[in-house]
Amino acid sequence: MINVNDILETIRMIQDENLDIRTITMGISLLDCIDADIDKACTKVYDKITRCAERLVKTGEDIEREYGIPIINKRISVTPIAIVSAACRKSPVKFAQTMDKAAQTVGVNLIGGFSALVQKGFSAGDLNLIHSIPEALSVTSRVCSSVNVGSTKTGINLDACHLMGQVVKEAAERTVDQKCFGAAKLVIFCNAPEDNPFMAGAFHGVGEPDCIINVGVSGPGVVRAAVAKHPDASITEIADVIKKTAFKITRMGQLVGSVASERLDVPFGIVDLSLAPTPAVGDSVAHILEEIGLAKCGTHGTTATLALLNDAVKKGGVMASSRIGGLSGAFIPVSEDAGMIDAAKSGALSIEKLEAMTAVCSVGLDMICIPGDTPAETIAAMIADEAAIGMVNSKTTAVRVIPAVGCKVGDELDFGGLFGSGPVMEVNQHSSAKFIKRGGQIPAPLQSLKN
Repeated sequence: MINVNDILETIRMIQDENLDIRTITMGISLLDCIDADIDKACTKVYDKITRCAERLVKTGEDIEREYGIPIINKRISVTPIAIVSAACRKSPVKFAQTMDKAAQTVGVNLIGGFSALVQKGFSAGDLNLIHSIPEALSVTSRVCSSVNVGSTKTGINLDACHLMGQVVKEAAERTVDQKCFGAAKLVIFCNAPEDNPFMAGAFHGVGEPDCIINVGVSGPGVVRAAVAKHPDASITEIADVIKKTAFKITRMGQLVGSVASERLDVPFGIVDLSLAPTPAVGDSVAHILEEIGLAKCGTHGTTATLALLNDAVKKGGVMASSRIGGLSGAFIPVSEDAGMIDAAKSGALSIEKLEAMTAVCSVGLDMICIPGDTPAETIAAMIADEAAIGMVNSKTTAVRVIPAVGCKVGDELDFGGLFGSGPVMEVNQHSSAKFIKRGGQIPAPLQSLKN
């Protein structure tokens, strides 16, 4: 029986507490588009994306209108282009332009999968793609890129970390007229999931079906509002409140995914439980932590509070859906979270504290502006540090930093929209160059031997 109070509560969550579906993402396999002729391959890629995703945006809009549930983004992820382009032996930039054109044709916000998986080494196709990333991101508007440099099973490819430090710098420099936005569309992973619906890291894994629908939920504002109703509760009771709230949020994601799957005649993949914040007032993960009892996000106790939040969200979510996947945690992107922005500006939140927080949540050092003169080797070392956290803890970690060319600590970059704005944060000035230039493979940890 439908409970009127539940309906009214959901309406309040949507209207007053920023509850939404952050994205429905269609994953599309491009393995059948591989061709030694780059022009033929790109034609196949364009035709398949536009055929599969032809009704994606309209279906999302129909669901929004019929159910009253905001769906902020409609997106596409594709097979890592390093695999698709390998047979061509030419610059993969044309594939990026083809992806961009297809995304524009079907009307999606972003398309991910200009990606390479190099956790254990490089193929020729991988290197071609990685070297082409700065140019590809500078000549496209909707294409996102990711590179996986490590895993718990394989260890960390330090040569890949070194190379990606250089690529991040170049991506920022090539888009300096766009506030270095190229770097904001590039993520470097450890333990990258194959079914992540969130950008910029989404790609369609080779173990996935030919076409699939994945959903990413949101709702930091809802969780904060729920916690605010219990000012004198114990921390155990707060965990229970968050679990119950996460259950309700996830049920909405399950509904949207099921309906979209049925209407598009595409298998339903997963619901990603990640609490994805925005710069909007009242939609901040940092503000949840402060509602629990921290004077400012970044102070002592932040990591413990975040661990509580992340765990409670997962426990509540798994009871609401049997299709949980992707990243499923609490995101802490600095520029996309109003509370994180305030904490960074006030000096309460440092990159070192953010790194500690990534050990207990999704996903990593995310959307952080750093001085434009930061050495590539320092960026590479930041990537290696995050990869080490992911590798040892058997979890996904990532780095998405934006070298703000021409800016210094305390300046601000404003990207607008969901990408928000962020202060340029201080980076440790001591060199990591000798460590990074050693190269080689950081061995997999002992917990990799689980078979």
